[in-house]
Amino acid sequence: MTGDAASEGERLQKVMAAAGVASRRVSEDLIAQGRVTVNGEVVSEPGRRVMPTDRVTVDGTAIQLDTTKRYVMLNKPVGVVSSMADESGRPDLRQFTQDYEERLFNVGRLDANTSGLLVLTNDGELAHVLAHPSFGVSKTYIAKVSGVVSAQTISKLTKGIELDDGPIKADRARSLGGASQGESLVEITLHSGRNRIVRRMLDAVGHPVTELVRRQFGPLHLGTLAVGRTRDLTKVELGELLTISRTDPNNPEETVE
Repeated sequence: MTGDAASEGERLQKVMAAAGVASRRVSEDLIAQGRVTVNGEVVSEPGRRVMPTDRVTVDGTAIQLDTTKRYVMLNKPVGVVSSMADESGRPDLRQFTQDYEERLFNVGRLDANTSGLLVLTNDGELAHVLAHPSFGVSKTYIAKVSGVVSAQTISKLTKGIELDDGPIKADRARSLGGASQGESLVEITLHSGRNRIVRRMLDAVGHPVTELVRRQFGPLHLGTLAVGRTRDLTKVELGELLTISRTDPNNPEETVE
């Protein structure tokens, strides 16, 4: 950092405290212990000044210095399209963002007939990165399907099947037992971003989906968040999400700058 740049920005321990990492005193201790990096370099002096665009990690977990950024989890209901302004007049995501001061938009999409975890943010960089196919963020769904799912069918899903647009396999799949007479519940995890991929996979093995919920997106879990409700991500959740977004998918040891 040049002399001119050194006079700009805020002291590292101050922005760490503002970001909710720890108090200034504890942040100074973390810095002194060599547990903090700025733009990939370990910093041991607490007087270091940083800008909101600098990449800071604590114990390898990324933190967000820009306090204007907002990150929200939504449990999207069935019947809502993943758009901020649907041209056909269908229910869209605006009803869940109108009470936030920030202009939020969705990270990726869920089909109108699929409910579950969707991230809303005003962080365009994070949204672009996480939605990019090369990152392959893992997603876990629970599907209610027609028929009784056998162990052989679960094996097919994880070993791979052929669809019209190429082969696909689940990272993990398991049967959760019967949902009701003639129906089963299946949990499936995959990192593909292909359109309607879970429905198409289960249809291909003879078990059409009747209900589909996304329970996890990367490190985020839907938990007990009710359908149609939102909440801010916790500091831990945000740190995990930012860490993923700043990691080069082709080289996990490198970060994206």
